[in-house]
Amino acid sequence: MYKYDVVIIGGGVSGAIAGIACARTGAKTLIIEKMGFLGGMLTAGGVGPMMTFHAGNVQVIRGIAEEVVQRLVDLGGSPGHIIDSTGYTYTVTPFDPELLKHVLEEMYHEAGGEILYHSFFTDVEVEGGRIKSVSAATKSGIMKFCAKVFIDASGDGDVAAAGGVEFVLGREKDNLCQPLTMNMRVYNVDIEQIKECIRKDPDDFPNVDVNLIDKAPRLSAGGFDRLLRKARERGEINIPREFILFFETNNPGELIINTTRVVKVNPTDAWELSKAETEGRRQALQLFNFMKREVPGFRNSVLAYTGPNIGVRESRKIKGKYTLTAEDLANEVKFEDEIACSGYPIDIHSPEGSGTNSRIFEWGSIYGVPYRCLINERISNLIIVGRCISATHEANAAIRTTPLAMAIGHAGGIAAGLAAQKGCSAAEVDYRELRNELLKGGAFLR
Repeated sequence: MYKYDVVIIGGGVSGAIAGIACARTGAKTLIIEKMGFLGGMLTAGGVGPMMTFHAGNVQVIRGIAEEVVQRLVDLGGSPGHIIDSTGYTYTVTPFDPELLKHVLEEMYHEAGGEILYHSFFTDVEVEGGRIKSVSAATKSGIMKFCAKVFIDASGDGDVAAAGGVEFVLGREKDNLCQPLTMNMRVYNVDIEQIKECIRKDPDDFPNVDVNLIDKAPRLSAGGFDRLLRKARERGEINIPREFILFFETNNPGELIINTTRVVKVNPTDAWELSKAETEGRRQALQLFNFMKREVPGFRNSVLAYTGPNIGVRESRKIKGKYTLTAEDLANEVKFEDEIACSGYPIDIHSPEGSGTNSRIFEWGSIYGVPYRCLINERISNLIIVGRCISATHEANAAIRTTPLAMAIGHAGGIAAGLAAQKGCSAAEVDYRELRNELLKGGAFLR
């Protein structure tokens, strides 16, 4: 039995930031992570760029998340926050995933945290409404860990679900989740040729603001609609996506292609998830071969990698003490226990096939996430961070993005540290003290 003040299951960006925040409170902190590095889908799934840290001209994601970005900038691993040339949101933040692994690990170790890599959560022991211990399959066999407080940063709410916390899978009416996407990274792309295509035929790029493509140091774009449609008509492409979406990384001429779409998958089912990985790679290779043949700028491109893991937008959402709704976001509801803010729109990729349903808020609109979305009625010493916090299907489509997941992790980590120090439940953490600590750490709150 290994004993800690706080044990975090999952070292994705939300779990990693939670770990840094928690360890900085002085709590003895452990992250249990299935991969051999931190960062989750940003470093293990080819996801990028981070979007968005802003709402209008206001940077609303700050604190530890901004510390991470600034370290990347100092190392040459990011150009920082730049204009989103798609015009879909305010800014994007390209980054080098290898340097992100290093930065997250370095910051966490500087704070005094411990990591157990190559370890997969397997079971939870609940007694009297509290988690007594969690078990993980490690390279050294099954290990058991006890702590005063636990953080579920698994992305899928694995610990919460195993402990009996109620949840909703996917959308409420039929439990279908947003589609999964296998991103791929491609380099040696002729960016200037793509920009020329956009200038000559902007109608073929409805997901680009032509006025912004020369103002952003890296290109973000969605288009080549006609080429993709004709390829589908010829039977060369069978991906249920209406355009090719791509983002230039920290490295000029290198793109992340976010276009594949695997629908009607339950990401919490091991068999379905395994099949989705195979289908995602099939789609990625089909798309890449088509782009080399047909799409301007890609003739000499090289496929660096797919994934390595398929990206999951939505799975379980725990039922917390409060469930965030789309109307809360649209109305900019100010919660007294607000612990994070964002300005990203509602972005629902159709769970059934092609199409994306977006709800764009008024320019500069800022919405908040209450602490009550991170805690539940069932287990008193459990805090949930990341995309599986308590929210409706629609609200989840806005708050699932990585910058906000980082801000939520910051709050969850401090809350866990406070609860461990005071010997209280997660619900008994004074939100005023939590907010004060977040502000001391540079976070933005209204």
